[in-house]
Amino acid sequence: MMRRVLVTGLAVGCSLLSGWVSAQGTKLWSVERYDEMEKGNAEGVAIRSDGRLEPGPATSLMYESGKSYAWSLASDAAGNSYAGLGGSAAGSALVMKVTPAGKATQIFAGKELAVQAVRVAADGSVLAATSPDGKVYRIPADGGPAAVVFDPATTEEKPKYLWDLAVGKGGEVYVAVGAPAVVYRVPAGGGKAEVLFKTADQHIRCLLLGADGTLWAGSDGSGVVYRFATETVGAKPFAVYAAGRREITALAMDAAGNVYAAGVGTKGHSTLPPLPVTGGVGVTITFVQPGSSTAAGANTLVPDGSEIYRIARDGAPQKLLTLKDDVVYALTVRDGSLLAATGNRGRVYRVDTDGSGRFTDIAHLEASQGMAFAAVKDGLLIATSNSGKVFRLGDAVATGATYTSDVFDAQSFSQWGRAEVRAGAPAGFDLFVRSGNVESPVMGWSEWVKVGPGGNFTVPAGRFVQWKAVLRPSGTVDAVALNYLQRNLAPVVDEVLVQPGARVAAVTPVAANATVQVVFPAAAGAAPVNFSPDANSTPLTAQKDKTAVTVRWMAHDDNGDDLMFAVWYRGVGEANWRLLKDKISEKVYSFDSALLPDGSYEVKVVASDAPDHTDTEALTGERASEVFVVDTTPPVPGVLTATKQTLFEQSGPNKAASISIHATFEARDATSPIAHAEYSIDAGPWQYLEPVGKVSDSLAERYDFTVAVPASASPVTDAKEHVLAVRVYDRYENVVAVKAVVR
Repeated sequence: MMRRVLVTGLAVGCSLLSGWVSAQGTKLWSVERYDEMEKGNAEGVAIRSDGRLEPGPATSLMYESGKSYAWSLASDAAGNSYAGLGGSAAGSALVMKVTPAGKATQIFAGKELAVQAVRVAADGSVLAATSPDGKVYRIPADGGPAAVVFDPATTEEKPKYLWDLAVGKGGEVYVAVGAPAVVYRVPAGGGKAEVLFKTADQHIRCLLLGADGTLWAGSDGSGVVYRFATETVGAKPFAVYAAGRREITALAMDAAGNVYAAGVGTKGHSTLPPLPVTGGVGVTITFVQPGSSTAAGANTLVPDGSEIYRIARDGAPQKLLTLKDDVVYALTVRDGSLLAATGNRGRVYRVDTDGSGRFTDIAHLEASQGMAFAAVKDGLLIATSNSGKVFRLGDAVATGATYTSDVFDAQSFSQWGRAEVRAGAPAGFDLFVRSGNVESPVMGWSEWVKVGPGGNFTVPAGRFVQWKAVLRPSGTVDAVALNYLQRNLAPVVDEVLVQPGARVAAVTPVAANATVQVVFPAAAGAAPVNFSPDANSTPLTAQKDKTAVTVRWMAHDDNGDDLMFAVWYRGVGEANWRLLKDKISEKVYSFDSALLPDGSYEVKVVASDAPDHTDTEALTGERASEVFVVDTTPPVPGVLTATKQTLFEQSGPNKAASISIHATFEARDATSPIAHAEYSIDAGPWQYLEPVGKVSDSLAERYDFTVAVPASASPVTDAKEHVLAVRVYDRYENVVAVKAVVR
């Protein structure tokens, strides 16, 4: 086993850190996980599920049909391939013969939408199954009109869809159909098709015929793999395995007799539209299109991706792999390796069959779906959809295998330092780097520069960078990291808010290096985030306190530096700022309002990145608040003058008297307007009091009012004496109270 080394001479046991590494000064961008590696461009490079880059098979375009879909593929002993094409209009069903040199000739055209399956018989003739409402045709090896081998309209079941074919050693043809799910056997010399077996599922999606005559079938609906002994008289289908997915899309077998199956979709209620079914039936049955077929036709994903299973010779099943973002359309075994062609990213995977869950991404096709495999002398052919093409996947590794990383955005103008590589033998690859200041490398980037001994290279400083590895046949690369130093940018204070009359409890700061987060790798596609400008924008709970003022702010630093803050103040009309508090780590500060005389003020917050830089390199940014008022002094009352008035409502011996009080009063405030006033008689409830002019909006307000003494006033020793109390509030809830005794 080859020992992995750190090419740049890092200490033994040191590992490259994924993504952004937060640090003071120099930072490290590293690419080492599969979800990071797959974002790059691989040309002849395979990417293992642990992130290792290694030479992959040479991939080339062999034939481009100009159509949207190539549903099926087969090959003959001479290396010719036969591609079953389809489209969205009637008459799209075609079979194209493609020579090893890529020359294509049409050998069949049908009125249906698609050629769903193609097989080559022992006599060289080509069998083609069309759908929907199609037939199985035999196309002569030397050309000529096609003959109908199987017509579902002549059967009792009258299935609507033909999905797959298999050809036995004696020339008999097995047909997998759907709506309803049946497998038919057609005699070698032609004749009436017999029902081999039926299931309660929606469709039989795929077939696999073993060398011993055992026929394997995968269904859609319940996701069951069936086994049928075709050479045994009276045999019945045996359900070998019920997968956790709705549809079995593909089957393959290795030399040891292990069977591999791919399952997609979720079991349960289907959201797919019902299929139209013709013919007289005694009960109503609703059929739906298989999820994988719908996904390929609409270029969409099947929920929950795919699973791949192994069924051992003794029947024991095992799940080998789950692919979250891929739909497996075809499986094959080549030179002892299990390969899977997938959509909707056009990936081909080599799957480890030891149950470890590992895989290798060996090819990225220039199409959305890899639909079918066909073996040829020196490799495999792959039919694709969206668009309809045939690719050649060679057995030999590619020469000049090249992997180009995704573009990295350092978020600001940066100086690029040493490269660090964890890989196999240093002679197994060459590493190159280029940089730029626009996101697209084709828009004025530097030329590729080869990384020298010790990981040294020189490229222009800039915001963006990219690396490229050129692998030799024995070369591997596990991880690549680039050191960089951002040009320091001044921090930005985004907003400053001042709230008089509120206090926030002091927070004990936690040292930045006091904790360590141990997290699982981020999901594929997660982008590094350097800062969140609104991270401090959520509501902050403070205690109501008239003696306090709270300042809160938002700030960020484009370099991701730690920040410290200082809070300054000045009165309106003053020129000089005065320091309230410095070296604040939190983004909130409360102080006693008694520190400031009553008046109007501004607060300024200054942010500094000094914690991450030397004094000579540290930069600052600042922002001032809106004007706010500090008012802790109550209004100044004048003299409260009050006189009693007695009114008689009737004359004579039964006359009744009512008592009222007439009062005048004035109050002034030096800082804020008088907000409102209240009065109380003999400790009764407080009542709202209007000033003269009714609107309370001035620093001085005058009150002139007459109020009746309530008959229910509290009993007193002398009923002829009353107490009038008045209290006055300014705009900041400062209050003053006065009283007058009325006799």
